[in-house]
Amino acid sequence: MESNKRKLSRWAIILITAGFLGLCILGVAWPQKESGTLLGLTVPGKVLPEISMAPERLPVEVPFIGELPNTLPATWLTMLLLILVGLAYRRGVTRAEQTGESSKLVIAVEGLIETLFSFVESVVGEEKAQAFFPLFASFFSFILVNNWLGLLPGFGTIGVWTEHNGEPVLVPFFRSANADLSTTLALGLITMVAVQYFGFRYQGRHYLGKFINFKAPSDVKGALRPVLIIANGFVGILELLSELIKIFSFGFRLFGNIFAGEVLLAVVTFLAAFVVVLPFMGLELFVGLIQAVVFSMLSLVFYSMATEGHGGEEPEEAHHA
Repeated sequence: MESNKRKLSRWAIILITAGFLGLCILGVAWPQKESGTLLGLTVPGKVLPEISMAPERLPVEVPFIGELPNTLPATWLTMLLLILVGLAYRRGVTRAEQTGESSKLVIAVEGLIETLFSFVESVVGEEKAQAFFPLFASFFSFILVNNWLGLLPGFGTIGVWTEHNGEPVLVPFFRSANADLSTTLALGLITMVAVQYFGFRYQGRHYLGKFINFKAPSDVKGALRPVLIIANGFVGILELLSELIKIFSFGFRLFGNIFAGEVLLAVVTFLAAFVVVLPFMGLELFVGLIQAVVFSMLSLVFYSMATEGHGGEEPEEAHHA
């Protein structure tokens, strides 16, 4: 009996391996043109999808927007999923209070929240973690879900055919929102607005000294004093410019990595479909997680820096809400 099971297991492994190899060969041998012959049959060929940095426009008119960009449905889907998880978690907590038993969803969500909060607390301390955590967790969850949704079947492959320069082009219904520069720049803008808010919240009017600082130390006299006044004022202007540049730094970093991943998957799928693309999809899962961590971590660091006085010291008259 045991020997029969070993034989069945061996044959199962052989068949699965042969199936994977067959799919690899089929993906490479599939005709890369309008149509071709495969195994004696005429089959439609693989066509490299149109690669566009800007989001494609769906033939749907929306008030105040015009034609709907195909990254907007992905944004709405991400928001819907996060809202549904939040509602399910709230319902699970209410049921746990009544029955005394927590569901797997409640345990998973609470475990994730505790892990993220412990990380934020280890970086900025408990008091500031209470203020920074909502934005940190929101950025992390939104970017992560958006990145991973872009790997689902149908994203970039199911859509409507339109004409572009006289040639038929597939416009997908869904495309990862983080592959749209307007989305990533909006996230960067929200981050930097929050940085200024936390700066004024913890330092009050002293925070303006970071940008408007036409002053010199009181112990500096003579001709060096006006030089330091001008130099410090110029440094303040550079600080203001750096705050604006950070918006573009945030936006282009996230956009570049996600868009590059889309192009990589499109090209690999065109060259060798089916099994060969799986390792690259695994890589993109990892990249999507890393980008969510990097974005939220950088935002956390900038929040913390904004609450500190010049030289990294806490201001004497901090305003804690």
